[in-house]
Amino acid sequence: MKKIYFVGAGPGDPELLTLKGQRLISEADAILFAGSLVSTAAMMWAKNSCEIQDSKGMTLVEITDWLITHAIDNAKVIRLQTGDPSLYGALIEMVQALDKEDIAIEVVPGVTSAMASAAAAVETLTLPEITQTVIFSRVEGRTPMPKGESLHELAAHHCTLCLYLSITLLKKIKAELLIAGWLENSPIVVVYKASWENEQQIIRGTLASIQAQCKQAKITSQAMIIASPTLGARHWKTLKKSKLYDADFSHKFRKANKSK
Repeated sequence: MKKIYFVGAGPGDPELLTLKGQRLISEADAILFAGSLVSTAAMMWAKNSCEIQDSKGMTLVEITDWLITHAIDNAKVIRLQTGDPSLYGALIEMVQALDKEDIAIEVVPGVTSAMASAAAAVETLTLPEITQTVIFSRVEGRTPMPKGESLHELAAHHCTLCLYLSITLLKKIKAELLIAGWLENSPIVVVYKASWENEQQIIRGTLASIQAQCKQAKITSQAMIIASPTLGARHWKTLKKSKLYDADFSHKFRKANKSK
């Protein structure tokens, strides 16, 4: 049977590949990887006979033609994508072309850069009674945003914002968040190449300062922007604690402590 695996390579560190993704790479006969974003270290498990091709200079048609050509019966062919294939990965555009050729599809999820960035910065994206909502989005540039998804409309919720593909638009981000009622001293974290060994950078600033800080650090691509009322909570003197671990809170696996 002809089949293509779309595998999430994660944010950069090859050890953040899923075990399934690593196994598939080790078994693959052909791998087409997004070389502009995926670390070549992710191919360390590939066998010597595996054909490996970088797609960074290829068009959509060239990518799907390559996959179709290599999808012969019993061959294990992988499209290796940065982060998670379902997020900003042109997955459906590629899958539609493969569907026309009756090629089976399997998607293997990966760690997305929002999670890797929060981990690198030791930040939480949610906190009890602060925010329980995380929005993954991007700022309108050459790709227009759908109606109702302008940044100031999303930011009006005052929850956590994880902004992809937007590092060159920090001036616009500041303007949109100010419209939504955020303050100039609202904390912002930018993580460049989250999890990439010897390349990762973490920039902490405010809505007022972050553009200048990123300019000074020469960060112009591959960066996650996190704006959240939870940022810096590690250093807060008081926190609303989770009910899950509260001794006075009963749940399926533990009865509340009534001895007090």
